[in-house]
Order: sequence, then structure tokens, then C-alpha cells
Amino acid sequence: MEFNVTAVSWPSLYNPTIELSVGRGPLHPVQPGGSYLVHADDIFRFTLYWTLIFHIPFYAICGIYAFLNFAFPPPRRSIATFPLETSPRIPFSPGSNQTEQWIKRPRPNVRRSRLTFALLVILAFLFLSLTGAVMGAAVVGFVLAGVYKAGGFYMSTWVPFVWAVIQSLVGLLAIWPSVINII
Repeated sequence: MEFNVTAVSWPSLYNPTIELSVGRGPLHPVQPGGSYLVHADDIFRFTLYWTLIFHIPFYAICGIYAFLNFAFPPPRRSIATFPLETSPRIPFSPGSNQTEQWIKRPRPNVRRSRLTFALLVILAFLFLSLTGAVMGAAVVGFVLAGVYKAGGFYMSTWVPFVWAVIQSLVGLLAIWPSVINII
């Protein structure tokens, strides 16, 4: 029995409980009221859109955090401001002010300002998030299309949604600890 499944528009999410209604007898491959994907291009498109929606905000949040840390670094403190430290451990030369040696600023970069470097960091985060989302969606989308095509199944529009969430959460596991350690 072949069903006429037309191309669906994005997002086309429906109530997934129609797939689980067991009391009505045997279930058909395509339920009335459901939306299904059969073409590889549609599967990739749905996976790409959902991956972009879930993937980019994680990278954007980490990029904004890095941008703020580079653009507005925390102030340096002198030894006298630490409440638990009673004596300095760094030997100072006689006749010099203790706080002047400790708060000495590093030589500023004459070619690039701190704000320029912070903008480069956030743009790198956004570019890498877009690149990672497109590459991940291509791999996941076309693997899903191949598996469902080989099995002769109709893919629910919920499947790319769920795989985009999984892909984004795995990406979040990959970026968050390393970003914190680098910054």
C-alpha cells in the first residue's frame, strides 16, 4: 500500500500521540493529521533548520561570555587587598612601593585594541557555530535519510527535531568546559 506523501513546510510539528494510539487497531505507516518526510533534501532542510535554532544560541552565549571577559577584564588587585594574606611572598626591592610592583600593567598591544580582539573572538564563535551546525546537520540529516530510505519508512517531522536537540546537547558538552578553561 503506497501513500501519497507530499512535501511539507517547515516546521510542521504535530501532536505525536497520534503515533501511539494503540486502541484503534493496527497502525498504518502514515497517520491522519501527521506530517512525514520522504525526500532526502527535505530531511536535510528540517535537520538544518532545527540544528541552527538549537546550536547557535549555545555558542553565542559562550561567545558573549568570552567577549565580555576580553573586553572588560576584572581589575587587578594588590597584595594588600587580599584579606587572608598577612605577609607578601614576593621579594620586593628596597625603596620601591609594594603596590606599584604588583599592579604593573602589561605592555599594551599597539596594533590591536582589546575591543578588536574581543570582537574577533565573538565572530569566531559565531562562525564556528554556523559551520558546525551546517556540517553536523548534513551528516545527521543524510544519515537519517539513508537509514529511513533503506528501511522503507516514512520519517516523522519530529525525528529531525529530536536529532537536532541531541546534536546541540552533545555540542554543548564539547564547548562549555574547554571554553571556561581557556578563558
